[in-house]
Amino acid sequence: MAKKESKAKSASVYKVIELVGISETSWADAAKNAIASASKTLRDLRVAEVTKLDVKIGKGGELIYRAKMSLSFKYHGE
Repeated sequence: MAKKESKAKSASVYKVIELVGISETSWADAAKNAIASASKTLRDLRVAEVTKLDVKIGKGGELIYRAKMSLSFKYHGE
């Protein structure tokens, strides 16, 4: 019975949020920017899944890379 109790205590819960990162350089930088911003206020980040990539075209023709992603982090229930 002790094994069942230890499994229950080690179970984790994760919350998933949606983010959009932007960059004037690349989609990879856009994803990095979103994760860097999220890491300032969230702890125990786990997995980021890019769900959509697109490019916004500015008035001067400049490109803004956007990476939409789902980001999971450990939920502590506090």
